[in-house]
Amino acid sequence: MAIMALFALSLNLITGFCGQISLGHAAFLGVGAYTSAMLCKAGMPFYATMPLAMLAAGFLGVIVGLASLRVRADFLAITTMGVVFLFVGVVRQQEWLGGEMGITNIPGPDLSKTGFMVLSLVLATLTAALCVYLRRSWMGRVFNGIAEDEDTMRVLGIDVPRYKLAAFAIGTALAGLAGTLYGQHFKYIGPESFGFIESITVLSMVVFGGIGSVPGVIFGAAFLSVLPAWFQFIGDYKLLVYGGLLFLMMRFSPGGVAGMVRALRKPRQSSSNPNGAQP
Repeated sequence: MAIMALFALSLNLITGFCGQISLGHAAFLGVGAYTSAMLCKAGMPFYATMPLAMLAAGFLGVIVGLASLRVRADFLAITTMGVVFLFVGVVRQQEWLGGEMGITNIPGPDLSKTGFMVLSLVLATLTAALCVYLRRSWMGRVFNGIAEDEDTMRVLGIDVPRYKLAAFAIGTALAGLAGTLYGQHFKYIGPESFGFIESITVLSMVVFGGIGSVPGVIFGAAFLSVLPAWFQFIGDYKLLVYGGLLFLMMRFSPGGVAGMVRALRKPRQSSSNPNGAQP
């Protein structure tokens, strides 16, 4: 739950804050996981691999961001979707990356299951705090303006490409951080772990929780992470269930669970202040 919350928050920073659609976010999770795993196999301490994995994923994010500056909406979604297929194809063809078999027995820190859980929770909490800070900062306001009306922001003199690249760099670097934890959790990574299905899964978490909402995305990631464990039959039909949730949310509640909560609060606020007077 903590790892997927961190991963979902990284996508929310790009899609929810800045309005840039990404359907290939799992590729950056994979870059972080493979970078950390290969360095750990080479003898580097796990904690030292974390910033390097974030740097690698963020660097790829900037490259993708540069390639995506001239495209929007559907074309941006197709561009980012191509990244995940390219990543999986490259990994499968490179034997030094484990090829089809992946990388097994990934060495890591001498932590118990509880210790690793605490580490994951701490990193997820710090990521959430960073997202809240960015949301309230000048950069966050610019991100929101770009998401609402990119052309107006250009007219106001905002360097839109610069902020788009910043969103991609920060979001993909955080995805790389989630990838380091992902590899340590399973002690195995392979090309099938970072395909298009995983990109749709994390997008479902963001949409279900509420695009742009930090608490909502955390809830969506936590809920959809444990849903297959609660209902065993969902494991075989996960894509169908997640796709159905995406459809229902976009049709009936585009704001996700966070939007529902806001809608429920409005009548209470109106009833407590019927004359519209300012408290």
